[in-house]
Amino acid sequence: MSGPDAVVVGAGLAGLAAATAVARAGLDTLHVAPKGPGDRRTPAPMLPSVDCLPSSGLVDDPAAVGQPLTRIRIVDDTGRLVRAPETLFDSAEFDLPAFGWNFPNVRLSERFEAARAGLPNLRASDSLLASVSADPGGWRLRLADGTDLVTPLLVGADGKKSMVRDAVGIQARETAFTQAALVCDLELGRPLDGTSVEFHYPNGPFTLVPAGDNRANLVWIDQRDTLAAAQSAGPEGLRETSCAKSRWLWASTQLLAPARLFPLSPLPIDRAGRDGVVRVGEGAHAFPPIGAQGLNLGLRDVADLALTLAATDRSQPGWAVRLSDDYASRRAADLGRTGSMVDALFRSLLSELLPAQALRASGLWALKLVPPLRRQANRLGVGHRWTNKKGAPERPSIRCCTAAYGFGAASLPSCRRSSSARSCRVCSSALAPVASWLNWSKVIAVSLS
Repeated sequence: MSGPDAVVVGAGLAGLAAATAVARAGLDTLHVAPKGPGDRRTPAPMLPSVDCLPSSGLVDDPAAVGQPLTRIRIVDDTGRLVRAPETLFDSAEFDLPAFGWNFPNVRLSERFEAARAGLPNLRASDSLLASVSADPGGWRLRLADGTDLVTPLLVGADGKKSMVRDAVGIQARETAFTQAALVCDLELGRPLDGTSVEFHYPNGPFTLVPAGDNRANLVWIDQRDTLAAAQSAGPEGLRETSCAKSRWLWASTQLLAPARLFPLSPLPIDRAGRDGVVRVGEGAHAFPPIGAQGLNLGLRDVADLALTLAATDRSQPGWAVRLSDDYASRRAADLGRTGSMVDALFRSLLSELLPAQALRASGLWALKLVPPLRRQANRLGVGHRWTNKKGAPERPSIRCCTAAYGFGAASLPSCRRSSSARSCRVCSSALAPVASWLNWSKVIAVSLS
């Protein structure tokens, strides 16, 4: 039984983007995308993920769909003995028009669907996926409407409870936190002017993201019971709580839409692809909404899938298996690094251990005071990926702060210059309070910039 060259499963943003990318690569594509309830969340993709939207044919002008995030303000309101300084990151400092854009999921989905509709070799089905099984021709799929087909390439973008992932046997390690995320839309007394404001509390951040004019999207992470109580208090009770958590800085806050709760359960996987199956979006990674890495990673998944498709000779037998192995190799470093960074940042915020609190506070002090570290942290935070001369992923390194400040590596016997002209590894130096934890701070830097 023959079928399309590729089947993409999943109706979310990652699924829409993946289906478009596969079809644009010239494959006859079926997109299995059952309709679900509208998603009122607002992802905030960073550069360079936003830059790939026009080049992939998904969104011509991101600024016409979302709100630019030009500044990120971090306020430590933990009340702990060791507290971090209030820190402001401005995109103009890094010669960027913005760190990223805040997009309503509904509007972004509309643009993605329009891009999908313009591809003649892509058809969509709103039927549910009933079963997946291995087949000599690749993978056999049965849909709820009775459709039975075989495809060599299966792209799973069907979320955390993925039937595709389970069918191929890719291992996932889900960790359930006692925290959850409350999201809602607010009308503030004055505009945020492009500034995303994060109040860091002991159980998680309380973040206001600009959504245009005086509107803001709230993402509040706290204990599930605390959030459930705030939600059950009704609009007026949640309004009072929101005003207090934001220090009454925006005066007359009003709720524009009912609040919704989302449990936090990170879900990394061992491999992003194998045996002709590739995973994109939350089926390959799910993190707490810190550092805006969810859709960022999903778009980078799709970008690497497009690169892998372009590099694969589909005239050779077994092309889909080789493609999935190549894709897994391309994604391994990015997924591992970002997952570790976000998890470490979140746990450092929740930790009651004084050394962890001191490390987090000193990290923010360094980002505030050391320009070379700020620049490197910004590149990590917005999703810049380093490659070597052959285009392969390369582990980033941090420029030596002592050299940047004119001390020179020659005067520091413990500082070992690397062979790369770009940077050197930092160990103990005259700036010991910074350099002693500098390598570890790469773990937390991704979401602090």
